[in-house]
Amino acid sequence: MPKTPFDPQQLPVDAIAGEPALAPERLLPDWLRARFAAPPAWQPELTEEALRARPDPTAAAVLIPLVLRPEGLSLLLTQRTAHLSSHGGQISFPGGRAEAYDASPTDTALREAREEIGLARQHVEVLGSLPDYYTGTGYRVSPIVGLVAPPFELLADPSEVAEIFEVPLAFLMDGLNHQRLSVALADGPRHFYAMPYERFFIWGATAGMLRNLFHFLRA
Repeated sequence: MPKTPFDPQQLPVDAIAGEPALAPERLLPDWLRARFAAPPAWQPELTEEALRARPDPTAAAVLIPLVLRPEGLSLLLTQRTAHLSSHGGQISFPGGRAEAYDASPTDTALREAREEIGLARQHVEVLGSLPDYYTGTGYRVSPIVGLVAPPFELLADPSEVAEIFEVPLAFLMDGLNHQRLSVALADGPRHFYAMPYERFFIWGATAGMLRNLFHFLRA
């Protein structure tokens, strides 16, 4: 798979999404448990990637790990190693393609999280899932949302993960931090979201799935 033919960090910001931040009570564990147990009617954002999706996408799953910190929930993310042919250097959730022996997308997400960052299943309370997300690289990704209870030990697989870090969930669940970017490519324009945080540039499919989490929690 080719590397991204442009540097998203060099693109101008077209717009800020700008929706109000989620109310603080919607970022509490018990509220999240109730929301996933009884989801409201809502619509995920339709992306260009979904419209261009291949007819036979590869099944994959990611874990959206929400860490229970005293100061509030934080989202655990990884930076992929630069040498990877697919999405090298990008910010990602732990996850990967489904294997025949995985019983479900949840099984895929938890297995991949164990393999990539050493996160043991017993630390993860699975809340539920978001709608499948289709990537331009030919994957149908099932996002699995879970609460992660410390203390836990992490060990990055150096062949895939360059760094593991956390971002406050409140920062990501604020439309003022959601940038809209676009780029002109040979097969047409691409529009996508970015959520820069400190020295990390969260964009593309990861930012797209976070937008859907945002819509789901604000519905």
